[in-house]
Amino acid sequence: MTMIAIPGQPGKDVCDRHLGVTRRDILRVGGSAMLGITLPQLFRLQSAQANNAQIGSGPGWGKAKSVIMVYLQGGPSHLDLWDPKENVPDNVRSVFKKIPSKVPGMETTELLPKLAAATDKFTFIRSMSYTPVGLFNHTAAIYQIHTGYTADKVSPSGQLEPPTPKDFPTFGSNIVRLKPPEVPMLPFVMMPRPLQESNVVNKAGTAGFLGRAYDPYYLFPPGDDMDMAKMDRIKVDDLTLRPEVSESRLDRRARLRDLINEGMPQIDKAVAKYDLDKYYDSALSLIMSGRAREAFSLSKESDEMRERYGRNTFGQSCLLARRLVEAGTRVVEVIWPKVANSDNHSWDVHTGLTDRMKKQSAPMLDGGLSALITDLDERGLLDETLVVALGEFGRSPQRGVSTSGNGNSDDGRDHWPYCYTAVMAGAGVKRGFVYGKSDATGSAPLENPTHPIDVVATIYHAVGINPATIVYNHLNQPRELVKAEPVSKVFA
Repeated sequence: MTMIAIPGQPGKDVCDRHLGVTRRDILRVGGSAMLGITLPQLFRLQSAQANNAQIGSGPGWGKAKSVIMVYLQGGPSHLDLWDPKENVPDNVRSVFKKIPSKVPGMETTELLPKLAAATDKFTFIRSMSYTPVGLFNHTAAIYQIHTGYTADKVSPSGQLEPPTPKDFPTFGSNIVRLKPPEVPMLPFVMMPRPLQESNVVNKAGTAGFLGRAYDPYYLFPPGDDMDMAKMDRIKVDDLTLRPEVSESRLDRRARLRDLINEGMPQIDKAVAKYDLDKYYDSALSLIMSGRAREAFSLSKESDEMRERYGRNTFGQSCLLARRLVEAGTRVVEVIWPKVANSDNHSWDVHTGLTDRMKKQSAPMLDGGLSALITDLDERGLLDETLVVALGEFGRSPQRGVSTSGNGNSDDGRDHWPYCYTAVMAGAGVKRGFVYGKSDATGSAPLENPTHPIDVVATIYHAVGINPATIVYNHLNQPRELVKAEPVSKVFA
């Protein structure tokens, strides 16, 4: 986990002359090394180049102050959740019954009664679709939906290489670079586990060629993925002053820095363009205000509210996401708390679909996502918070058929990128609306096919960033944030 700490020596005060405080020491006020970068450097780098996003327009432009990505890693079955089909062959029809929702035409299966009761608050995109190049698997699809690009290197098995500094940035890193938070708050938080497929960990979960200053704050509490109480053990010691460094002492450090600066006009002149005071003030404010620490304190929520979201890792992560955007975090990503290729709580249902979805994954999704959208709405936050929930693909219309080289039982569905469903809510997104339409078996879009990178472009548009904004990669080559257009018709 990223560390933010105030350096100091036990029992010592930086005002003591014998410590020999150097200007280098002073320039570290506000944070210790954060993956090789100090907290002031983080703020400085996040504000640098933030002026190159071109001005755009149109429905939904700039409505979102914050984004919550609910990433359903593993590929949920659209046919068994939110695009049920009737009058289809037995090996296509869901084993779960179709139920009415609050909005006609937005029916779900019986697995999602709480979301069915909240359909008046969000949009279904039932025409998500893309044609993969070669063998489609989780890792390549994860990279695409997060970065807006396909990966350069794919092994014969379809796996990607581990994360590298050459990777395209995950969408949240681009956002916080161009639209830093307006308050002293962690810009981008990813939880409760890294993106992972097999042994490839956190591919598409980094800032890539933007540099580590724009990496998310990784909130990965210790404990097994099946540990449903792990969010109760969140530790944010890295956002707390060390016991030996009091707030008054930190203030003295800052004042000492100012005195030294006054006596070093030449150095001040040399670094004036960096506006150092601004960044140190931001660093000090973040740590001393306690804003981030307060946001992470789930214990401040009532038992009723915590039960509403669900006393499990996913539900409590959704609740924490609401607390973070409420406190000023720009981007939060909640990753489904189980790796794709697992036999428990995963959406990767090659086998055991009926029990796994009914008893494990669907109840957590139904409770957590419905509570998040409804709670944001009740607090007046949904109008300025974009919520996006989707997986990297859907599942095959026919059960027991192999589409990716994996084995599948009669009670399982394989990977299916050709047609699936996404949920979008808030920040001007239409309420009680269905965009696109799938065919009779949920195999392909009939109307408005929507590529995953179109969703990435829509996210940028919602926060007021032109998707065509140019960034420069590790070779200093110009690249668009994403080569796609926002789905403007989902906005009111």
